[in-house]
Amino acid sequence: MKKLLIWPNTGFQSSVESLTEASACGDILQWIESDDGGSKKSSKKKDKKKSGPTVVNMKLLFEVTEPAGNTAPSLIRVSTQQHCVKMPLPLDCALSVTTDERLETVCTGLVEALNKQLADMEEVVLQYRKGSSFLVPQPFHFQLPEPAGLITVVYPAGVPDSQLQAVREDLHRKFELPCDRPYLRRANAFHFPDAAYKDGYLRNPHIHLNPPNIEDAKLYLVQGVYSYHHYMQDHVDDNGWGCAYRSLQTICSWFQQQGYVETAVPTHTQIQQALVDVGDKEPRFVGSRQWIGSIEVQAVLNQLLGVTSKIMFVSQGSELATKGRELANHFQTEGTPVMIGGGVLAHTILGVVWSENTGQIRFLILDPHYTGGEDLQTITDKGWCGWKGPEFWDQNAYYNLCLPQRPKSI
Repeated sequence: MKKLLIWPNTGFQSSVESLTEASACGDILQWIESDDGGSKKSSKKKDKKKSGPTVVNMKLLFEVTEPAGNTAPSLIRVSTQQHCVKMPLPLDCALSVTTDERLETVCTGLVEALNKQLADMEEVVLQYRKGSSFLVPQPFHFQLPEPAGLITVVYPAGVPDSQLQAVREDLHRKFELPCDRPYLRRANAFHFPDAAYKDGYLRNPHIHLNPPNIEDAKLYLVQGVYSYHHYMQDHVDDNGWGCAYRSLQTICSWFQQQGYVETAVPTHTQIQQALVDVGDKEPRFVGSRQWIGSIEVQAVLNQLLGVTSKIMFVSQGSELATKGRELANHFQTEGTPVMIGGGVLAHTILGVVWSENTGQIRFLILDPHYTGGEDLQTITDKGWCGWKGPEFWDQNAYYNLCLPQRPKSI
């Protein structure tokens, strides 16, 4: 990976002679990623491995000296009382562009974004000032539905989301966003593709799958981000009894990462304690290896997250093929992962492909019984996250489905 210096403040200059203000952004990518000075042959080899947007990280440098002028120095004395504050500002600007955009346009956009962010930070600092106490302004990037796209919002550090409701309401009106779901809470901040998640869990492995091709069928999927929780994670050996716990953790992670709750994903012990607290289990249940089902999942979601859920009863697995309309409506309106339990097995349904005319259906299944490491290729290639037909279910077993309802709030 090569480095490139650009000076946009006094006309466009760069440390690479071939890159000018008329060059396209794609030329920068080609030069940075190549090992031979930016040949197209090298760039093509790398491009084949890429999917989705490419992130180019830039560091902002300040000149520590200024060019000497021809005028004599002057001295100004201010007699009024002054208040001087030194505060580190975590400047972080983002610009979404196409590869054919001119570098001159991009540099202008970055400078404008920087100026706007400084003005927004000043406004936040003054708004939340208390005497001589100041809160550090923090920028967050959000990927909103088009035409808004990628935006940046500055929030004061230390002020929880619950106290920024009025700010979000104004922004929802400004960008014409729906008022029944959060878009601008800190948890909704855009996660750049080149940034790793610190907790080590995989996010949304299903996006790497191709949906099945069923004539006249539509795709209905979970909306938002979730973590894949499965057997043997977190140094807990729950192989053989913890599948419903893991499905519940995946659902909890969805509510956390959409910004509905700020609580951490509950552990097995916390799940068991919640069931004792609501009177569903005896105290000796805590620390046991007893499995739980969809009814218990419903109770825990309500107890720990304040989330209500609907329960769908299916007397035998063969009937699941007829539940396309109900599941399609759930993913279209609520968009939450669905826990399904039958016998002693539990799975998570992330979506369906369903034809209203023919009734054909396929289920997108996230399997909590996986015991390996966080290997995306293994998980998708081996079907631990994959599309399944109606024959996947035990045709003679009864099933209960827990369909969590999404809170209508921002």
